[in-house]
Amino acid sequence: MPPAAAPGGGGLTRLRLDISYDGTDFSGWAKQPGLRTVCGVLEDALATVLRTPAHLTVAGRTDAGVHAAAQVAHLDLPTDAVPDEPSRLVRRFARLLPQDVRIRAFTPVPAEFDARFSALRRHYAYRVTAAESGADPVRARDTAVWRGPVDLAAMRQASAALVGLHDFAAYCRRRDGATTVRELQRFEWAEDGGGVLVAQVSADAFCWSMVRSLVGAALTVGQGRRPPRWMTELLAERERSSAVPVAPAKGLSLAGVDYPPDDELAARNRRTMDKRSPVEAERGRMEPGGCCGD
Repeated sequence: MPPAAAPGGGGLTRLRLDISYDGTDFSGWAKQPGLRTVCGVLEDALATVLRTPAHLTVAGRTDAGVHAAAQVAHLDLPTDAVPDEPSRLVRRFARLLPQDVRIRAFTPVPAEFDARFSALRRHYAYRVTAAESGADPVRARDTAVWRGPVDLAAMRQASAALVGLHDFAAYCRRRDGATTVRELQRFEWAEDGGGVLVAQVSADAFCWSMVRSLVGAALTVGQGRRPPRWMTELLAERERSSAVPVAPAKGLSLAGVDYPPDDELAARNRRTMDKRSPVEAERGRMEPGGCCGD
C-alpha cells in the first residue's frame, strides 16, 4: 500500500531492502514476543541507526529455520531521515547486524512499490541429500537429509505434472480465510553432486507450508512409496492431506522475488489484493503469462 503521511506533515520516502539470512537460529521472519526473529532484529537495528520507528513489509514471511538468499522488504521513512545516498547504509548495517543476516541493498522506490502485493512470483530452492553419509559439514545448515536412495526420474515426472493453476489445499496448512489456489510455474529437480538434489520451485505465491509439502511428497515418490500420479491425484482434495510429509525447514531458501516495471506496480497491487475466485473462474480471466496474488 502507498505510504501514509509522515508525522508532522512531512514527506515519506519508500525504500526497498534486499536481504539475505541464514534462518537456522531465527524463529522465522515474523516478530514474536521473546523470540529471535529476522524482522525483529532488522527493525531494532533500523530504528537504532535511523532514529525513527521502523516497520518492514516483506515479500514472503519465512518459517523458523528457513533461509533467504534474496528476500525483499520495503520501509517507509520520513524523508529527512533518509541519507542522500541510501546505498551508503549497506556498510553501516554490515558492521551492526549479526553475521547471520545482511541487508544487501537500500534502494528508493515509487510509493506504489509494495514488497508483498507488487510481487509477480517467488522463487524457492530446496536442497536435500539422500547420501548415506548425510549432509556435507560445510553445507549442513542448509541441506536437509532424507532417507535414500530416491528415483530422480520419478520425482521429476511427478513434480512436472503439478505445474499450472490448481487448488493446492492438500499441500497447505490451513489458515482461516486464506485461499489455497496458486499458479505453480516451476517445479524442477537437478543434481548438485555428492548425492545432493536441488528443487527449484516458483509460483505467483505460496500458501503456508506449500513448498516443503511439495518437496516431501516428491521425495516420497522418489522412495517408491507412492506412484508419480499420486501427487496429481491429491489436487482433488480440499483439505490438508495427512499422507503428505513436510520436508525439514533447513533445506529451504527463498531464492528470488520478481516485480513488474514501475509503471505497472499499481495495477499489480490491485490485482493481487482481489480475492481469488475458484480455479475455473481464475483460468478464464487470466491473461497469457499472467498470475495471481495471495
